Amino acid sequence: MADAALHRISDLRLRGVTCTAVEVPLRYVLGTSAATVKAAPLLLVEVLTEQGISGRSYVFCYRRSGARPIAAVVEDAADLVRGERIAPVALATKLQRRFALIGVTGIVRMALSAFDMALWDAMAVAAGIPLATLLGAAPRPVRAYNSCGLGLMSPQAAADEAEALLEGGMQAVKLRLGYATLAEDLAVTRAVRARLPDTVQLMVDYNQALSRFEALARGLALQSEGVAWLEEPIRHDDLPGNAEVARSLTLPLQLGENFDGPKDLLRAIRAEACDLVMPDVARIGGVTGWMQAAGVAEAHGIPMSSHLMPEVSAHLLAATTTCHWLEYVDWTDAIAAEPVKIVDGHWPVSERPGTGLAWDPDKVARYRLE
Repeated sequence: MADAALHRISDLRLRGVTCTAVEVPLRYVLGTSAATVKAAPLLLVEVLTEQGISGRSYVFCYRRSGARPIAAVVEDAADLVRGERIAPVALATKLQRRFALIGVTGIVRMALSAFDMALWDAMAVAAGIPLATLLGAAPRPVRAYNSCGLGLMSPQAAADEAEALLEGGMQAVKLRLGYATLAEDLAVTRAVRARLPDTVQLMVDYNQALSRFEALARGLALQSEGVAWLEEPIRHDDLPGNAEVARSLTLPLQLGENFDGPKDLLRAIRAEACDLVMPDVARIGGVTGWMQAAGVAEAHGIPMSSHLMPEVSAHLLAATTTCHWLEYVDWTDAIAAEPVKIVDGHWPVSERPGTGLAWDPDKVARYRLE
């Protein structure tokens, strides 16, 4: 990195932050065993520096009601470190201490993650380089699987939708399972698998819907159905139960979207509760937490994928030694200045400074939550 870029980074100081809540429509309705999602509430975060450089991030709030309290914590965090030099790792440590009494979990974790991501983006923008480069990697295409849609539906409908999700040369798609019976799970899986080319991988996700007994029965049945991984069959925090399922199957077990910081990832690996990990950047601790988690995954030789927020996750995966798959969703297309398009099944990490996040003001206004 050039001396001038280093100087620009070292001189950055926080002036403030703005938060904007939006709810964007989904092109494909997402029906899971937990809920049916037709629109995605997002919180857009922008940190402002005294030097006039901004950094952007966003988080998926799951429910409309989540946006307001997450924004309140982001604003509180910014107030606590206003005027300080932008050094994300040091600020993350300081803020975790300041929020320790309320607990750095759930909404607090998501808020601090969003703030951390925006700080890293501001640094990369100030340096004039992509976030991946700031993290010591070269921007490169990252292979992606399509996670839009494929919720609970009839076998025919699922097969039709799976075929549509191959746009952009996708080489993998995710199917949600968790029907009332194993027979229904198998019927949908077989219909989708039969419609997809043999070269296309099929991941399945139960969204924690099963008991240990059902997870073993359904996992064993799915092993011969051409499935790439089994995701969250039981409660994510039941590490002994997940370890039992993982030991009993040849089908790889995937956990991670609910890891609350890097220590959760380490605990799951030590418990042998999963074969694969997929942290959510908004729950693992932003860029800072992700890179710590990536170091743990590397030390244990565990393939690491992402959960949601592909714009930021693509840069992080490019800097992750055990990079596996990027989870692709198109949710921000509704507000993006230039929506990203998948090319030959890969997310094309750009050479633009930062993460490349840029919103269309008119579209943001259209979907803004008051």
